[in-house]
Amino acid sequence: VHLPGCVGAQGGAAPKQVSRLRAKQKSALLGTTQRRRVETLRAVDMDSTEEPSGEREVVPMEVDGEPGELASETTTEKVPCKVHDSREGPRQEQAGQESLLGDAAAKSSGLKPRMDMTREELIEELAKMDEIVKRLEELNRVKSATKDAQMLTANIETNVENTSPIEETIDQMNDGDPVAVSRQEELTQGTDADSADMSNRSQDSSQVKELLSDSTAPMGDQKSSTHKHRNAEKSPTKSSDEDLMSFNNCGRHADTHQKRSTSSECSREARELSMSFLTEMKKAPGCSTSLGKLEFGRNHTVLVNVDAYNSKKALIPQTGRDLWSSDYVRMPCSDSSHYTKGTFIPGEESRWKAIKKSLEKLPQKPSVQDVEKAILKYNPKYKNDWNFDALHSFFEHFPKQYRETHSRTLYKIAELALQLPKLCPKAIPLLKQGRDHAITLSQMQIACLLANAFYCTFPFRNSTNPRAEYANYPDINFHRLFGQWSERKLEKFKTIFHYFKTVTDKEPHGLVTFERRHLTKPYSWDCANEKLTDLHVTAEGNIETEGKEMLQVDFACKLVGGGVLGSGLVQEEIRFLINTELIVSRLFTEKLGDQDCLRIIGTQRYSIYSGYSDSYKWDGPFEDLTPRDEWHRRITEIVAIDALEFKHYNEQFNIGKVNRELNKAFCGFQGDRRTDPSLQSAVATGNWGCGAFKGDAKLKALIQMMAASAARRNLVYFTFGDQDLRGKLENIHSFLREQNVTMARLYSVLEMYCRKPGHSREPNDLYTFISNSILDTKSKH
Repeated sequence: VHLPGCVGAQGGAAPKQVSRLRAKQKSALLGTTQRRRVETLRAVDMDSTEEPSGEREVVPMEVDGEPGELASETTTEKVPCKVHDSREGPRQEQAGQESLLGDAAAKSSGLKPRMDMTREELIEELAKMDEIVKRLEELNRVKSATKDAQMLTANIETNVENTSPIEETIDQMNDGDPVAVSRQEELTQGTDADSADMSNRSQDSSQVKELLSDSTAPMGDQKSSTHKHRNAEKSPTKSSDEDLMSFNNCGRHADTHQKRSTSSECSREARELSMSFLTEMKKAPGCSTSLGKLEFGRNHTVLVNVDAYNSKKALIPQTGRDLWSSDYVRMPCSDSSHYTKGTFIPGEESRWKAIKKSLEKLPQKPSVQDVEKAILKYNPKYKNDWNFDALHSFFEHFPKQYRETHSRTLYKIAELALQLPKLCPKAIPLLKQGRDHAITLSQMQIACLLANAFYCTFPFRNSTNPRAEYANYPDINFHRLFGQWSERKLEKFKTIFHYFKTVTDKEPHGLVTFERRHLTKPYSWDCANEKLTDLHVTAEGNIETEGKEMLQVDFACKLVGGGVLGSGLVQEEIRFLINTELIVSRLFTEKLGDQDCLRIIGTQRYSIYSGYSDSYKWDGPFEDLTPRDEWHRRITEIVAIDALEFKHYNEQFNIGKVNRELNKAFCGFQGDRRTDPSLQSAVATGNWGCGAFKGDAKLKALIQMMAASAARRNLVYFTFGDQDLRGKLENIHSFLREQNVTMARLYSVLEMYCRKPGHSREPNDLYTFISNSILDTKSKH
C-alpha cells in the first residue's frame, strides 16, 4: 500500500510500526482460521448422540503450531485434541464474523460432518473445510489490507511529526554523516520487511484464487467483464423484450448468473470500500441552487410552452412559425423543403409530402427492403451511393420471432417521425461558433427528431462536399450507420433499437437542455493565485457510473458525437449510444472552436454495456433512477470538450498548445454564472485526449487539475485500471499542495519545461522536472 505524503515529496516509507502491525494481523488471521477448524470438529463431537461402532482412523491435526493428543489408529474412544489458544479481546468480534462466514460457506458447499465417517470420507470433508478456510483467509486479507490503508490515512497527520527526524537523517546522510547512514540502513530494512510482507500477501492471494478457480466448479469461473460489472449497478425490472435480450446475449452470457465466486465477492467488497468516500465529493442536487421558473430569452430557446409548464408541469410543444434560413435547422416538414423527383421527370415536389406518403405505406411489420425502398423514394439522388447491408445483416442475425419484434419497432419509429409538424412546430436555432446559446426541449421532441434522422428525412445533411452548407456540422441522418456491416454495428443497432422501443412503448416525460458556451477571453494563467483544489484518483469505476451527479466529461471530437453513426466506438461514441438523446445534438451543433464547449443537462441513460471499442457489447436495459431538477431534467450534466490531436508525441510540449488545452478545459469546467462557486459539483474526468490523439496522460491530468482549480471545482480522476498513473497523480498533487504552489507558479514551470528541446530536458519526466524546479526555487529563497 503506497500512500503519498508520508516522507517528503515522493511519499517514502511508512513508519516501522506498520510492519509490526501487519505481522500481528497476519498472525491473528492464521490463528482465527485454525481455531475455526478445531471448533468445527468439536461441533461434530457435541452433535453426536451415540458412539459410532467399528474402527475408524483419527487424522492428526496441528493447532497453533502444537500437535493435538490422538488415540491409536484402531481406537473406538473419542480422544479430544488439545488446543492452546490464548487469543482474547478484539479477536472475539472477528471470530464471530468468521463463524458466520464459515457457516454460510459450509452451507453453500454442502459440507455435512457426521460421526460415522470412514477415513476416506473424513479426509474428503477436511479437504472441503480447507477450501472454506482458504476462502476466508482471502476475504480477511482484503479486509486487513483495507484496514491498513484506512489506519495509515487516519494517522497521516500524526505521523508527519515522525517524518521530520527521517528527513533530517536523509539530509545528514547526504553530508556523509555515518550515524545518519546507519539510520538510513535501519529504515531501509523496515521498508524491505514491509515490502516482503506485502509480496507474501500477493503470492498467497494468487494461490488462493488459483485454488478456488480449480476447486469450486459449481460456483463457476469468474471471467465476467469488468465494464459489465461497473455498468450493471442498477438492474431494471423485467420488460416485455426480456426474451429478446436473452437471445442477444446468447453464447456470451449463457451462464452469467452462475459465474460468481467468493474471490469475485472479495474484489467487489474491496472496490466498494475503496470507492465509498466518493460520496464526500460535491454532487448535484445537494450543491445546486434554485433554477427559478423555466423561461425563454435572447440566449435561451425553449421548445415547450413555458406557461403550461410553470403552471401545470405540462409539456406542450411551443407554437411558432417556420424559419427557412442559415441560422436555423432546415426542417423536412417545412413548406420550403423540396426535392427533385427524378432524372426523366424533372420538377420539384414537397419533401414532406413524399416522406409522409412513403412512410405511411409501410406495413405494420415492415422488412428492411420496405424501409430501404421508402428512404430512397425521397432521397433518389443517393440511390447508387447508399447501401443498407448493415441493417440487413442485423435483422438476419436474429431468428424469425425476434425479427418481428424489431419490425414492429421500425413501424413505430416511422409513426413517431410523422409527428414532427405536431411536436416541433417552432424553429430550432443552430448553435454556432463563438456564441452562447441554449436550447431546451422535451424528451419526446428529441425522440421525434431522432426518428426522422433514422429515416434520413433532414434535407441538405447528406453531402460530403467541403463547401456544402452543413459541411461544418456533424451528419445526422443514419445512412452511414446502415452500410458497411461490422460486429460493432451489430451492437450499435441493439443499443439504438432498444432506445426506440423504450420511447415508443412508453413516452418519456422530461426536459433536456443543450447549451453552447464560448470563452470570450482566455484565462490569465500567469497571474492566477489559486491553489489546487481537492483531487481523488481511482483506477476503479468509470465516469458515467461512479461519477454520477458530477460534471461528467465527454472526450469529444470537434464534430460532437464523433463516429457514433459510423464505425467509431470509444468513450464519446459509447456515451452517445447509452444516453441516446445526446445524438440529437449533432442536428444543431456546429464544429467546436478552440474556446467552445457543449454542456448537456438532462439526458437519460437507457442501456447497460460492457467492453470498449471492438469488445463493446449491449448487455440490456438500464433503469435510470437519477432524480430530476426543477425543470424536470435528469440531474446528469455532461460537458463535451475536444482535445488537440498530435501527429508526433513531442508536439504537445509547446506552451501555445498547452494554453489551448488549459482554456478549453476551463471553458468546460467553469460553472453557471448565477451559481456560487462554492456550491459547484466536482468534475468527473479521465485520460482526456490520450490514446489515438497521442496526448500524454500526465500532462493532460495536470492541465485538468489546473482548469478545475481555476473554476473552483474539485476533481475526480478515473485512470481506467492504470494503477501506476494513479500513484503518480496522487504524488504530484500531494507535493504541490504541501508546497503551496499557485497556478501562476505551476504555469511558469510548465512554460520552462516546454521551452527546452525534447532531447535536452533533464530530467525528461514532467513530474520530476516540476518537483525539482519547485524545490530548487524554494531552497534559493
